[in-house]
Amino acid sequence: MFHLAKHLYEEFTQSPEYSILILGLDNAGKTTLLEEFKSLYLPNYKKVPAARILPTVGQNVATITIDGVELKFWDVGGQDALRELWSEYYEHSHGILFVVDSCDTERLVECEHVLSEVVANEKLVGVPVLMLANKQDLSVANKMDIAMLKEFFNPIAEHLNAQDSKVMGISALTGDGVREAVEWMKERVVLNRSNKAPN
Repeated sequence: MFHLAKHLYEEFTQSPEYSILILGLDNAGKTTLLEEFKSLYLPNYKKVPAARILPTVGQNVATITIDGVELKFWDVGGQDALRELWSEYYEHSHGILFVVDSCDTERLVECEHVLSEVVANEKLVGVPVLMLANKQDLSVANKMDIAMLKEFFNPIAEHLNAQDSKVMGISALTGDGVREAVEWMKERVVLNRSNKAPN
């Protein structure tokens, strides 16, 4: 009886936890984004300077709590050889942040191919997808604006079986748009809990 009571107490007092995957090609700014999450939401966290952030080989993980909801972010390496490991995370994921380097037009076709493969996976049916157009702070001639990236993203989004999806511009380096991205994802995973319950 004591064990049952303890289990019920823990079940009703622990915050629901949702796992969010941070995906994208290498050098899109995924780890810098995760550092910004930690800087914004974890008290006394000392952010790693951008110059010291190395390409992710494996994963980086951070958990933040907003309004009693725990979001566990998984920053997974984006190099070509590591992408085949992404699917290992899909079953327990509640949302996808797909980070795109807005200044890297040469890899846009590769981005399209990779994102299409991600959203086509049956384990992610009904999961909200937020495409983040990163590096909007940079002033370069070939930078893609949000309208251009929506044109790229919308045909892919049409295949998402009416699940939530959106394109947002951010700068992981300056923090512009980052809080809005986290809030959007938090709201969507909570709304989607009947389809994919929290951990």
